[in-house]
Amino acid sequence: MQSATLHPALASLQSFSEPPPAGKPNILGTPLAELRTFVEKHGLPGFRAQQIFHGVFRHRHKSFADITNLSKEFREILEQTFDITRPRVDQIEKSSDGTRKYRFLTIDNLAFEAVFIPEVAKGRKTSTLCVSSQTGCAVGCKFCFTAAIKRNRNLAASEIIGQVLAVAEDIGHKEPDAKFTNIVFMGMGEPLLNYEHVVRSVRVLLDEEGMDFSARRITISTSGIVPRIYDLGRDVPVQLAISLNATTDEVRDIIMPINKKWPIHELIQSMRDYPLQNRRRITVEYVLLQGINDSLDDAQRLIHLLEDIPVKINILPLNPHDKTSYLPPSAETTDQFQAELRRHGYHTMVRRTRGDEISAACGQLGETALQNTTML
Repeated sequence: MQSATLHPALASLQSFSEPPPAGKPNILGTPLAELRTFVEKHGLPGFRAQQIFHGVFRHRHKSFADITNLSKEFREILEQTFDITRPRVDQIEKSSDGTRKYRFLTIDNLAFEAVFIPEVAKGRKTSTLCVSSQTGCAVGCKFCFTAAIKRNRNLAASEIIGQVLAVAEDIGHKEPDAKFTNIVFMGMGEPLLNYEHVVRSVRVLLDEEGMDFSARRITISTSGIVPRIYDLGRDVPVQLAISLNATTDEVRDIIMPINKKWPIHELIQSMRDYPLQNRRRITVEYVLLQGINDSLDDAQRLIHLLEDIPVKINILPLNPHDKTSYLPPSAETTDQFQAELRRHGYHTMVRRTRGDEISAACGQLGETALQNTTML
């Protein structure tokens, strides 16, 4: 799963800590192929691995003792070999628009957040779960609250899957027929700097014997970790989102320091090379900052940069917070920027802010991770 040769710039960014050893591996982050190997080593047929997956991910059992179609002896082996615990939900906040923000605590008492965003579009219910991949972020984008959080480690695949299971359980209790249709890795952290655990979690999510999500419904967003974009294209068939946010290296170097390692032309080339299935597009995320990247000249440069790349562009006026000096653009500027892109045939939408009253909007995550209080 790792690259054959690790780019020096990538190696320097991976110096922050991995998840602490928990003793036993967690079953939530164990892909079916590995589980099947474990089962067969114990002299059992491979379909027993599927039964474990069904028990954990379809029936959502929280104890191996509850998977009663397995023998008692084998359940005891599972108990001795694997952990099955989820990260603890410490706090839930609800916005007036239905958005729900969850604070989780890890076994080493670090906090991270996930956000559930319900939506009603064209008479049908859709919803999105935004998951985190790290407890902070090493990338340092100047418009993002999470960048201000210095405590940082990768989340284990089980902690990522744990977010999915815990939120599914919570919204299922509130509305028995409710579920999320999309999962986006757009929460706290840079997913491609936690590559191994993110890909392991995606494989669990995609497995038809487990979570059974469609690859079209899972999106991984990156600030531009170029070597890992190539790896991702080879390893899992998920949707790709690029947080671009500038059209010149001069501006992007300032607002997104990662650009100094992989400048715009390298990032754009990785997008051109990304293997897309028929009718799929790369999502380009563009946060508008007043007087920084919101001019018509910026729009025209963006049009030129993305020429002939299958993309859809999400325009996100900055969601303000107290950890940035930048301001959102006016509504008129936003409309003009979008109109220029549409005039050249780009599929473009302005993302409506959701959950900002509970600091759950894009770029605002991490506020409760800095709190020491516990609110249930």
